[in-house]
Amino acid sequence: MIGLKTRLSLLVIILFAIIYALGTLLMYYGFGISGFLPQIIFAFGMMFFQYLIGPKLVEMMMRVRYVSKTEYPWLYEMVEDLSRKASLPMPRICISDVQVPNAFAFGRGRRDGRVCLTRGIMNLLDREELRAVLGHELSHLKNNDVLFITLLSVIPMVMYGIFRYFMWFGYGYRRDSRDSGGNYTALIGIAAFLFYFVSNLLILYASRIREFYADKGAVELGNKPSSLATALYKLVYGAAKSPKEEVAQVEGIKAFFLNDVSKARSEIEEVSALDMDRSGTIDAFELRRLREQRIHLRVTDKLMELLSTHPNMLKRIKQLSQYSNS
Repeated sequence: MIGLKTRLSLLVIILFAIIYALGTLLMYYGFGISGFLPQIIFAFGMMFFQYLIGPKLVEMMMRVRYVSKTEYPWLYEMVEDLSRKASLPMPRICISDVQVPNAFAFGRGRRDGRVCLTRGIMNLLDREELRAVLGHELSHLKNNDVLFITLLSVIPMVMYGIFRYFMWFGYGYRRDSRDSGGNYTALIGIAAFLFYFVSNLLILYASRIREFYADKGAVELGNKPSSLATALYKLVYGAAKSPKEEVAQVEGIKAFFLNDVSKARSEIEEVSALDMDRSGTIDAFELRRLREQRIHLRVTDKLMELLSTHPNMLKRIKQLSQYSNS
């Protein structure tokens, strides 16, 4: 089976090729510039810009506040223990004032790792479930997939921006001025939209597979599969109960979250069916039962997953059941 780093590296190569191809069209037909070096500079420049500003954008969007060990000694102790087991430098810990329950990791790499909990998740999960969630987030840092997603997530946005400019502003301007270059601007706009669509699908795929690896990493750090399964169940329930306005405010960063908050209302029914005793948790016995069952996803569920930042929740908890030996 191909490992996570190999898959992400292949995606970087493919997405870099997309940037290079569009850069060639843009510079040659848009500005009359040809040659290999300017296009390479353009491609690397976009990624480096995202590398620099990515963490700051996350901090601003999520209203992040870094906390000290004296404020949350139990949280620091938990993260220190998990970091030691994961052979990671101690990440910075922060709290987001967002009430939608969730957690995420971000930063420029292992030595710049940051782990954040929202106010909502701290009021929803118990300590054992929070530890499983933190194990998941630290596994993202250990796998370096946070850096990959941070760098790559800018690409679809740039593609869409180029599409809008050349199809509406650039093309309209040249058409009005009877410039023969109008056909070229339309070509760049269409190419940008196609690259936007393809690159977005590739990044969504990368985002989904990294969640499976982080779930497995959380278990390898000593957390019970049932604790993480319960945390996921509660997060779906918590996001489904959250006001739509609050969920909409964090949709732009949901790729970093533990689950897709936008899908919570559609997922809650099938996930709650796993809680057979209606205890509000998914215990080891319920996971064993799930492990012995086959799940059947509808065509609509498969299509929704294809366009989602996270795997189907039922399929994800089913995978967690494979790690349970109890």
